[in-house]
Amino acid sequence: MDARIPVSILPEPGALAAALAAGKPAAVVTLAPPGPMPEGAACAVTFEAGVTAHAVACACCQGRSPAAQALDRLFQARVRGQARWFDRVLVLDEEGAGEAVRAALTEDSLAAARFRLA
Repeated sequence: MDARIPVSILPEPGALAAALAAGKPAAVVTLAPPGPMPEGAACAVTFEAGVTAHAVACACCQGRSPAAQALDRLFQARVRGQARWFDRVLVLDEEGAGEAVRAALTEDSLAAARFRLA
């Protein structure tokens, strides 16, 4: 049994509504700038390629991609009760967001410990 949270990469915005309507509660990951929260999403997080949330050389972010940091924010919001519970993550593959999340799941050990590609 794999208890990590499954992550699905969606090829287009039209697939997001259908994926949210089908299945368990889901969080959504998109590239910045943030738009309105998609209807049916438990929570949403954005990231901007090449931009980190903290100062350069921050101990918690050093060497971690913005996509890995976005997944961290999702996980922390879930366990702290700051977001509605979700059982899966949907990534809108716009402008390379899907590839960035795939890379985070293969190259970042903390992200890979919490999440897996569906």
